[in-house]
Amino acid sequence: MTDTTASTEPETKPNSDETEAEKKEEPFWPFLLKLALFVLIFRSFMFSPFTIPSESMLPRLWNGDYLFAAKWPYGFTKYSLPGEVPLIPGRILAGQPERGDVVIFKHPIDKTDYIKRVIGLPGDQIAMQDGQVILNGEPVPKEKIADFVIPLSTNTDCHPNAAEESVGEGSICRYEQYRETLPNGVSFNVIDLGQRPADNFGPVLVPEGQMFLMGDNRDNSQDSRFPAAIGGGVGIVDQDLLVGRASMIMWSTDGGAEWLLPWTWFTAARWDRMGGSF
Repeated sequence: MTDTTASTEPETKPNSDETEAEKKEEPFWPFLLKLALFVLIFRSFMFSPFTIPSESMLPRLWNGDYLFAAKWPYGFTKYSLPGEVPLIPGRILAGQPERGDVVIFKHPIDKTDYIKRVIGLPGDQIAMQDGQVILNGEPVPKEKIADFVIPLSTNTDCHPNAAEESVGEGSICRYEQYRETLPNGVSFNVIDLGQRPADNFGPVLVPEGQMFLMGDNRDNSQDSRFPAAIGGGVGIVDQDLLVGRASMIMWSTDGGAEWLLPWTWFTAARWDRMGGSF
């Protein structure tokens, strides 16, 4: 009979340090893929950031404002997707804007991002007489209010027709300001620079599926009063070019920041403008 003897070699137990190391060595790319997918969905169908590069929407929006635009109110097109990938045919889940909405849309010709306010919808007749909007034959109420004052900065010039004043070590620009109220009750402030060629316009009829847009800085805005041209007017805009509705200002800078001087990122910020909704 053969006797069996137990092995005298000690049993090996897994090293806890090695187990933890193996867990940490799990690939990182699945997390990055999920993050990228989340950002893609968020930017395509929920909110997307936009920059204000001009003064055509003064006094509501200033050059140097950064805002979030809601993507879902007007439906989705290929312009909703980063890179305008043609994966969405036409416009799905379409919704029509309301008068007074501040909208981001694609220029009819060069497809750059523009931002204006909706004044006329399909079936509306739009005209201007001496700087006053005439909507469906009725003058839109326009009330003179206190002047709009804005500090001059790298991002802010003073129009030749406005009044520039020195204040302490800086300067301000003063504009005549009015309050307009559309028939649906939406009120907003506009700037008037005096008699200008576009102060008399129309009338024109807004076709089905389109919209008439204007900048709040009425005499410094290339909008639906001007034929569509690259870098210029937009004409009466097709609603299929809508990208989103302005929702909230998330950041604003006067343009005085320098990348190599981090403290200027804070001194150039317009803190009082952040968080403003529409």
